[in-house]
Formats: sequence, structure tokens, C-alpha cells
Amino acid sequence: MKSEEYKTEWCLLQNQFDSYEKHSLYIKLVSILALVATVISDAAGVSVVLILLVLWLQDAIWKTFQSRIEMRLLQLEKSIMEENSGDAFQFNSHFQSIRPGGLSLIGEYLNQSIRPTVAFPHIALIVISLVINMVQFNQ
Repeated sequence: MKSEEYKTEWCLLQNQFDSYEKHSLYIKLVSILALVATVISDAAGVSVVLILLVLWLQDAIWKTFQSRIEMRLLQLEKSIMEENSGDAFQFNSHFQSIRPGGLSLIGEYLNQSIRPTVAFPHIALIVISLVINMVQFNQ
């Protein structure tokens, strides 16, 4: 019986995990669109860089949520493989027991932000924005 509960929870969480990945991609696409819109409107400036930084941090926060689901998925997969009689359907309890607070939570967000799959597109967009700003400033 427990095995079926684990499998049900795993399916639910795996779908949510995949959904977080799609939403992270949407954040990256919004960043690209924001940069393109400022280039088209000739409105590049420091504010664009700040907006791109906020979107980068939002992506990191989103990926932090996703990583918490990943931890539970790995725990479920281990329980399914070992046929343990642990606690199925305990995602929120598990999350509450490991959730950091204050500065640790901010540190967790920052750690997610420097992961290559999160950082690369945001850094590239910020560099492009800075180059555009320098070109416009020199004209």
C-alpha cells in the first residue's frame, strides 16, 4: 500500500517539478523581451540592468522552490526502491522541518542564482545591456 502512495506522490511532485522548469524558462524569456523592448524603444539605461537583476533573483527563488521538490522526489525514489514504510504525502511537513530562515534563506537563493543554468542567460543579458548602454553613452 505504501508503495502506491509513494508512486502517487512522486507523480504529483514530478509534474510540479517540470512545471517549475517551464516557469523558469518563462522568466528568462521575459528578461529577453525586456531587453529587446528597451533596445527597440531606445530606452536602455541603468533601470534595465536593475530589472534584469530582479528577474535573475526571481528565477533563483523559483529554482530554490524547485530544488525543494527535487529533494522530496529523491527521498520518495529511495523509499520506492527500498520499499520503506516511511511517510508518504508528507511534502509540507518535510519542507517545514528543513526550511531555513533569515540569512540562510537568502543564502539559499544566492546559491541557486549562481548555478550555471540559472546564471548564464541572465549574465549574458546584463552584459548585452551594459554594452548597449556604453555604446549609447559614447554617441
